Amino acid sequence: MTERSLRTPRAMIGVGLMLSAMVVLPFLDVVAKTLGQQGMPVIQIVWARMAFGAALTLPFVLRLGGKAALLPDRPWYHTFRSALLISATFSFFFALKFLPIADALAIFFVQPLIVTALSPLVLREHVGPRRWAAVGIGFLGTLIIIRPGLTEVNPGTFLALAAGTCLALYFLMTRRIAGQTHAVFTTFHTSLIGTVLSSAIALFLWQAPTPQQWGLLFLIGLIATVGHFLIVRAYDHAEASLLAPLAYSEMVMATIAGWWFFGDFPDGWTFAGVAILISCAIYISVRERTKKPPLNPEAA
Repeated sequence: MTERSLRTPRAMIGVGLMLSAMVVLPFLDVVAKTLGQQGMPVIQIVWARMAFGAALTLPFVLRLGGKAALLPDRPWYHTFRSALLISATFSFFFALKFLPIADALAIFFVQPLIVTALSPLVLREHVGPRRWAAVGIGFLGTLIIIRPGLTEVNPGTFLALAAGTCLALYFLMTRRIAGQTHAVFTTFHTSLIGTVLSSAIALFLWQAPTPQQWGLLFLIGLIATVGHFLIVRAYDHAEASLLAPLAYSEMVMATIAGWWFFGDFPDGWTFAGVAILISCAIYISVRERTKKPPLNPEAA
């Protein structure tokens, strides 16, 4: 895929879908943190994200593809993707026990840097120096939020880093199969296999939820399904190295949600870091829409 292909309407549709997902997904963290504060095992919350996600997408799978679509065409590939998503989800939900949502997300955003770094090797995508610079500056914004050496580093920091790494690999694998299968099928297969994998652990730690907690568990599945479906659709329209930096925009809604629900209002340094992250995301998306074809593709 060339740089010129990124200036097509399809690429901008992908940008819009990705930004929509970033508005939805922080509310997943709000519900997960709430359940974690109530003492529910993290793996049980992860199970709900997978199980209800599979249940919500099942009717659409049957309508579009019938019973034949229930089985993935690449079972081992989807199993590995599901394992990565479970690892990312578990690590991040666990990190929320130690960190505010906005801080955990800031550390978690190491994943766009990993996606961009590996895209030329895994996906054969061209990443020009300007996009490298934008992602690098965005990562500096993350460091401003973390302030290593100036603030105490707790287990949540390492859990959020692990979550970001796992999700970066999940995104790369998603891009490899983008456009080959309908997004509903891909979302369903990931959730279904994830349900099987997480059930093997959750059964040993299960705590009977209250009716209110069942409602929150269902809400987790709903939010996660909608958000990740939008991400899969976004990757059907645009390349990974373009979409990855747009994940920074999730910080806006995460900051608002963390303050509204938990009173975790970021300090001035966090706002500065978030401003850098968002500026980089806006720069990349606007530049891809308005720039003229470069004479030298290496200058992109």
